[in-house]
This record gives sequence, structure tokens and C-alpha cells, in this order.
Amino acid sequence: MRLDKLLANMGFGTRKTVKGVLKAKVVTVNGFIEKEGKMQVDPEKDTIIVSGEEIEYHEFVYFMLHKPQGVVSATTDNVHKTVIDLLEPQDQLRDPFPVGRLDKDTEGLLILTNDGTLAHNLLSPKKHVDKCYEAIIEGIVEEKDIQEFASGITLDDGFNCQSARLEIVSIDFEKEQSIIRVTIHEGKFHQVKRMFEAVDKSVSYLKRLSMGNVQLDETLELGDYRQLTKAELDSLTD
Repeated sequence: MRLDKLLANMGFGTRKTVKGVLKAKVVTVNGFIEKEGKMQVDPEKDTIIVSGEEIEYHEFVYFMLHKPQGVVSATTDNVHKTVIDLLEPQDQLRDPFPVGRLDKDTEGLLILTNDGTLAHNLLSPKKHVDKCYEAIIEGIVEEKDIQEFASGITLDDGFNCQSARLEIVSIDFEKEQSIIRVTIHEGKFHQVKRMFEAVDKSVSYLKRLSMGNVQLDETLELGDYRQLTKAELDSLTD
């Protein structure tokens, strides 16, 4: 791998701005100052130090984001702020993308990575990766709704959802609202909202709590993110 590409991947700037870092003579490879970005390096074998700090190279990045409302799950958008806009510039340079999507008005757990294989495995319906949501429902959720979700809801376009687990957290009979948790395996467009529409109810608030075995870190403020821990990442790749 070219040295300038490695430094760019590690968040030291674009390939163009990395040239300035190299010209400043603050980069050493195996103890020798290196100013040429075209130099080929092996991050697994070579010792690369920038401004006195040794570089620990990782090909992929894995972030947990607490997505707020009003932000779209995309890498670019001409109108709305995207989840990528919430990342620090050095992390944006790693070209992460959201694993699946959360609607603009939906909050909660969103995983961002540049690992295409992991993203595919998490999103494939054949993998049956659980996605758990908490929602406020306009209407009283009943036992018959739980049974319909378990049997597989048919959406308005004829798509038959896989069996879903619907749990009632609480019911406010005065407001005619229910707080529920629902666990699904697919990720169709507006799926949770459309599932409740199929039983004549509507979703007024939706938050994703988990994906697979990774739970949303509730210490993260809305819009904040952190790297996945090794245990969290291992739970997604087992």
C-alpha cells in the first residue's frame, strides 16, 4: 500500500493534504524519515510513526451512532444533513456508510462501517439478524396484534413479513396510546410503521434499541458516536 494512501485512510487528511504532512518530515518508516507518498509500505510489518506516535493500522472502522431525528441515513444528500455529517472529519475520510437505514424521523442505534462484507451479512434476510425497536403507538395494542405480528404481517404492497415479536411495555387508555417493543428480521422501507398500519394503528415515535447482539449505548447523547468494542464487533461476526 502507498504510504500516502495509508495515512489518508488513518485520518491524517486527503491524499493531497497528506503531502504536507510528509514534507514536514514528521513521518518515519522503520526509523527513517520518509517524504515520498508513493513509497510502498506493509502496515502489518512496517513501523510507521507520525509526530512521535506509532500508527496502528486497521483496514475497517466500526462505529455505533445514536442517530437523532431530522438526519437521513445516507452518505450524501443535497437537502438534509446526513449521518456522515455527524462524524469527525478524520472519521469521514475512512468512507464509512450506514448499515441499513433509519427513517429521517427515527432515532436510535445505527452502525456505520466501511466493511461491506459485515454490512451484507447484517442486512441479509437469510441471516435473521434481530432488530429491536421501541415505539409509541397511537391506539391500544392488543393480544390479537401480538398474534398477527407472530404470524407474519402482510404489508400494503403484498410483502409478507417474517414472524415478529411484539411486546406491550405499557398502555395509556386515557390517551389511547401504547408503548411497545417489536423485534423484526428484515429492514423494508418504513417496515415497522407499515406493519402497524396493517393493524389499523400508527407510529408516532420510533427508536431502534439493538441490532443483533449490539445494544444502543444509552450514555451516548443524540448525535454522538463511538467505536464498537471488540466484544460488540465479535458478537456481529460470530
